Amino acid sequence: MPPHIIARKVSAPLMMIEDTPLPGLKILTPRRIEDPRGFFCESWNARRMAEAGLDYEFVQDNHSVSAQRGTVRGLHYQAPPHAQGKLVRCGQGRLWDVAVDIRCTSPTYGQWFGLELSFANGKQLMIPEGFLHGFVTLADNTEIVYKCTNFYAPDADGTVHWDSCGIDWPLDGAPLISDKDAAAPDFASWTSPFVPDKVRK
Repeated sequence: MPPHIIARKVSAPLMMIEDTPLPGLKILTPRRIEDPRGFFCESWNARRMAEAGLDYEFVQDNHSVSAQRGTVRGLHYQAPPHAQGKLVRCGQGRLWDVAVDIRCTSPTYGQWFGLELSFANGKQLMIPEGFLHGFVTLADNTEIVYKCTNFYAPDADGTVHWDSCGIDWPLDGAPLISDKDAAAPDFASWTSPFVPDKVRK
């Protein structure tokens, strides 16, 4: 018996790109081409993104799973010259992703933006260098997958306390958090390493 042939129409743009209130921080939503088997999407295309002004070169992919809802990871950064831009998406479940602008001369320094990323909505957050990054899981067994523009460098790794930036976290109670993140310095007592000559334009 011959296989069932499924016709598909491709007409809309393959990626929707939206600005956020924080300059350089973008929401990317790949278009899903769906049929009875499931879907296909192009989550990143360097040529198309460069044409849209997002000229990033990724060198490392990371993937983590949080078993419990209410797990907070962050707020993390890597200091220059090992700073990382990140393209973040949710592989399974739901999470609330947040970025905080820590570019010293930015007009939005210290401001944050949060967005729900889920397997269902397919949204991605493109976080440039010069931001803190963290998230809280909204479902059990949530996966976060993200590309990085620089390799992990332990000596440049840093953390700011998750609850010191005025972020309105969608939590029902106390979060599950690592000892390292719990002991991180408060934003008010911390000095950003992202001075103008250290931030990628």
